[in-house]
Amino acid sequence: MTRDLCHVLGIDVPIVLGPFGGLSSPELTALVSGAGGLGSFGLYGYDGVRIRETAAQLRQRTTRPFALNIWLPLGDEVTPSEIDIAPVRAALRPLYEAAGAALPDAPARFVPPLDEQLAAVWDAAPAVLSVVYGVPAPDVVAEAHRRGIRVIGTATSVAEATALAAGGVDAVVASGAEAAGHRVSFLAAPERSLVGTFALVPQVVDAVDVPVIAAGGIADRRGVAAAFALGAAGVQVGTAFLRTRQSAASAGHRHAIAGARDTGTVLTRAMSGRLARGIPNRAVRDIETAGVIAPFPAQNWLTGVFRAAAGGDPELSSLWAGQAAALATREDAADVLAELAAGIPG
Repeated sequence: MTRDLCHVLGIDVPIVLGPFGGLSSPELTALVSGAGGLGSFGLYGYDGVRIRETAAQLRQRTTRPFALNIWLPLGDEVTPSEIDIAPVRAALRPLYEAAGAALPDAPARFVPPLDEQLAAVWDAAPAVLSVVYGVPAPDVVAEAHRRGIRVIGTATSVAEATALAAGGVDAVVASGAEAAGHRVSFLAAPERSLVGTFALVPQVVDAVDVPVIAAGGIADRRGVAAAFALGAAGVQVGTAFLRTRQSAASAGHRHAIAGARDTGTVLTRAMSGRLARGIPNRAVRDIETAGVIAPFPAQNWLTGVFRAAAGGDPELSSLWAGQAAALATREDAADVLAELAAGIPG
């Protein structure tokens, strides 16, 4: 099996845009794809109609391959009928008031079902389906391949990488603990899967026979060169692109990334109920101090109410960022791509 990522994915440059759940933009995704990399768009929370609309927007902007990203269910997700949101809603009251949001009633559902999302993805026909939080079911992989869609899985440990390879994925993202956003562990608790990129990537390369994409702590040509020296076939970059004006991050979020330092991020369950890396702010501090956090995805939905009403206020937003945020100095995505490409071995 080839380990040539460009050959496997049909791209020209082995650079993958991190799929930002909630912060993806068609403009940024299309820009990365148009430059020869793999633009990715995170579909967390998107129903079938919105997925189809998003794919149409992407096709209006680029004819090049792009990836659509979905979250697989871990099996511990709660539904509105299984949880009383009143105690958490009460604990979040000061944040709702700060954002000017009314206390919400429970929704009919917190997230769309996987089957609805997959049906829309098949209609959208992206070049790549990327997944987090698990190994896609055999019928999902088979259907993707039948349609000519490549599948990328995401691992935070060697065991997860080998499980993904055995499940038939075409490439594996090895996501180090430095990475921004959610720790997408699925075989062990994320707190027990905090392997750094420098240690994780070569071990995954040794363990699987598919291309390995390094993620976490990569923001410039030095990180790219290091990833390839470790045996990676490509890199996935999030924070450096999130910092750019083409992303859907608010101005306050981009400013927070610009001011972050090496110790400026934390791992927290405050915003979504699952462990994620970001820059701490009032919302994180208040929620952690209150000590009342609903299980996923209830917590994510509950905080989403004040986040949406806050109008980009960085104190009331999810400020996802990785440990290399201080290296994310470029404001234009084309400049980020040029810098990253300079680190690819000749």
